[in-house]
Amino acid sequence: MWRDQLSRVEFYASPAMQRSLYTALYHALMAPSTSMDVNGEYRGPDNQVHRAEGFRFVSTLSLWDIYRAEQPLMTLLEPEQRTNDLVHSLIASQQESPFGILPVWQFQGQETWCMIGYHAVPIIAEAYMKGIRGYDAQAALDAMMASATYAPYGNLASYMKFGYVPVDHDDEAASKTMEYTFDDWTIGRMANAMGKNTVAALFEKRAAYWRNNFNASDGFVEPRLEDGSYRKPFDPAKAGAGSGFTEGNAWQYSWYQPQDEQGLIDLMGGPGKLIARLDDMFDQKVDPATYANVEDISGMIGQYIHGNEPSHHLAYLYMYAGAPLKTQARLKQIVDSQYKPTPDGLVGNDDLGQMSAWLIFTSLGFYPVAPGSNQYVLGRSFVDPAVLHLPNGKMLTIDSVNLSEEHSFVKDVLLNGKSLDRSYITHEELINGGDLKFIFSNEKDAEWSHRSLRPPYSDTAPH
Repeated sequence: MWRDQLSRVEFYASPAMQRSLYTALYHALMAPSTSMDVNGEYRGPDNQVHRAEGFRFVSTLSLWDIYRAEQPLMTLLEPEQRTNDLVHSLIASQQESPFGILPVWQFQGQETWCMIGYHAVPIIAEAYMKGIRGYDAQAALDAMMASATYAPYGNLASYMKFGYVPVDHDDEAASKTMEYTFDDWTIGRMANAMGKNTVAALFEKRAAYWRNNFNASDGFVEPRLEDGSYRKPFDPAKAGAGSGFTEGNAWQYSWYQPQDEQGLIDLMGGPGKLIARLDDMFDQKVDPATYANVEDISGMIGQYIHGNEPSHHLAYLYMYAGAPLKTQARLKQIVDSQYKPTPDGLVGNDDLGQMSAWLIFTSLGFYPVAPGSNQYVLGRSFVDPAVLHLPNGKMLTIDSVNLSEEHSFVKDVLLNGKSLDRSYITHEELINGGDLKFIFSNEKDAEWSHRSLRPPYSDTAPH
């Protein structure tokens, strides 16, 4: 069974990289896990026994982590049974929940209330947007809305009233606002695709609430008080207790609006400002002891923290600002320093496949910065080649031409022989199979990386 599963992707690379990638694929396929008896009975979040009809009930859901890249990877490799089972299980759990909401962090059918957000929502929305349909879509949308409007959870009452979570009585307030707005955007995407215009308009409005915590005077997301003022004093490097952030600080969360990075660029004053701020984040001299007592901050490159999820999309943001060379250099820096095929080869908690899925996507040359957009932001490949055996019977081959230590910048990106004039590739293009080719050169000759490329999806940009 494992041989069959692991053969879904053929990785060819250096022995160390190949071993890291197959280890990552093994990790990525381990969860969610079946959580029912052979007759379909399972224990739900209400602690009662239920029976799954027509689906496999799965649990062990580290939703704060896996919605970012792990589950998008499964929609590419196992869209039908695996993803449909997960969506069915999420809907069933919402209907059986004493609170009527989707799981937050579910283990063996029971809610642990670990982490923040309602991140079952983007998992369902992304499945729907990718055409995965083996469930009741209206029941799914109802479940998503129920979670997003359940006032007692996570200070949602204040969020819906003020347009942000005040930090007065919530020590994770700024992080909650940022994460809620992305979840809301995915509800708006799905509702719009279903023709539910009123619902779409409500959640599209909420998707812009991230702006309410962004202080344009200094370019950071900051904790905000109920009276509307930003809490003082403010230190963007402060993490843990008293920071207003979840397992991170303003250096990671200020750029967490995957649905509208162009909006961030506009607020900051142009692409150069975002590039400079990202460089500052990566290049800072930080003593790791500073965060020794803060949970899950590890794998540090300056203020970039690869050992925890809020940083995982950040190297790709240079692409939105028109700086592909920066993305390519940062990805090499991260891959070289954060992964190795040894017992201590991961710099942080794998979180049921998220750390591993990041490596798999990055090695293939693209990453789902905004799940639900049906786009993957291009980076650079680390394999030579890789072959994806897609569930529809087609094959996608990723080739790396002239790749070496001396030639690690992208001279051209060809999809089925045609040079791409944009910095993203679509889900439809991937599942149609074919050949994605990265041609490498030195930095000076990397012509594609110097072009003006169409940027990925942003809410405030034409699309």
